[in-house]
Amino acid sequence: MVLSQYTKEFKYNLNLAAPVMLGMLGHTFVSLVDNIMVGQLGATELAAVSLGNSFVFIAMSLGIGFSTAITPLVAEADTEKNFKKGKSAFKHGLFLCTVLGIFLFLMLLLAKPLMYIMDQPEEVVALAIPYLDLVGFSLIPLIIYQAFKQFSDGLSLTKYPMYATILANIINVVLNYLLIFGKFGFPEMGLVGAALGTLISRVIMVFFLWWLLRAREKAKAYVTNIKIFVLESKMLKTIISIGFPSAMQMFFEVAIFTAAIWLSGTLGQNPQAANQIALNLSSMTFMVATGLSVAAMIRVGNQKGLQNFTELRRIAMSIFFLGIILAVISALLFAGLHKVLPTIYVNLDDPINAVDTREVVAIASTLLLAAAIFQISDSLQVVALGALRGLQDVKIPTLITFVSYWGIGFPVSYYFGKEEMLGSLGIWLGLIAGLTSAAILLYFRFDYLTKKLIKFETTDVSQLDKQ
Repeated sequence: MVLSQYTKEFKYNLNLAAPVMLGMLGHTFVSLVDNIMVGQLGATELAAVSLGNSFVFIAMSLGIGFSTAITPLVAEADTEKNFKKGKSAFKHGLFLCTVLGIFLFLMLLLAKPLMYIMDQPEEVVALAIPYLDLVGFSLIPLIIYQAFKQFSDGLSLTKYPMYATILANIINVVLNYLLIFGKFGFPEMGLVGAALGTLISRVIMVFFLWWLLRAREKAKAYVTNIKIFVLESKMLKTIISIGFPSAMQMFFEVAIFTAAIWLSGTLGQNPQAANQIALNLSSMTFMVATGLSVAAMIRVGNQKGLQNFTELRRIAMSIFFLGIILAVISALLFAGLHKVLPTIYVNLDDPINAVDTREVVAIASTLLLAAAIFQISDSLQVVALGALRGLQDVKIPTLITFVSYWGIGFPVSYYFGKEEMLGSLGIWLGLIAGLTSAAILLYFRFDYLTKKLIKFETTDVSQLDKQ
């Protein structure tokens, strides 16, 4: 293997992935800001945000996962110079994402009573319910935004969603400060203020991204004159056939992290708050890997359109390699700063909650060491999923994610996460087991498919030469 044939792709891949990374980090930053600001109110409030977001994250995973179907279809059409096919993929994807966003919000409303039967602290549930109402409603603009984002990514215009996310974050920070703490004459709304800030910022994010794309010559014809209700069953079926398995892949992964939140809640509000801190920090590094996953999806989709499978494999392997390097850096940061990072989320000067605060920081510090261990497997599995989506291979990967997270990971979390066993650390050992299993199996799947495609490609060329 000549290393340079992979490393020479790093610059292009990073240029393509960096705006996606920053955009995805922006989504996580909304949660980070909510957690840090709400964390100043106390461990109970932080646990309530954790519980409310656990429901939202499950719904969000379905919406974001489904929307990824748009990217490989648009990327393939863009390479083929087929405008009609690309606009059809975007229009039908936008319609389906809008319907899905409304459906998921309604499902969240129906799911609220589950909080009372999940063995969660009563004071946490009481605060989480009103927070969930508004954050749940913000799913509608968020998933509509995802349709625009995935379309933009498919055209390799990855920086525009980043701009929209940056604006949304600035608005969210300002509104959080005003509405959580009641500054400059605004009402002091606590958790509800954080939720309202998130909702408003996401609505603005949708319109701003549309405005940016409308001003770009390459995208203008796609995002204007959209006859949203003039639909074709063939394209609807195509998007659903890719989007539904992709949604389930993301759901299976997010759901096991959500299960970790719920299992932590059975240990008490301090372990739950600590779990939220570690989860929020590890999700930041996951978004970096997600940026590479989108880059893999775009570039693999482009090469699929060109039917150049040898180049497709080389490019994907380069992205895998880059992902591992960045994951090692993240792991070293978590290991080196595991005692420092959790202190960002708590008020160390609060004498009333000093005992609880020390316990939260101690547990979160231990969990960050576990997060450091699974950085490489977490990066590899999400990048491999992106590459497989670029190939429009989604069914077998869906089965792999289910078996990895729920056949392997969850039983480990459930058994070792009991208070008499390893507690919070035991829950995260299950996450390590699930992510590592997924990474290995998904890589093997990509390796098998690309070798098979290259073999057929070589066979076809040799047959043409004989003719």
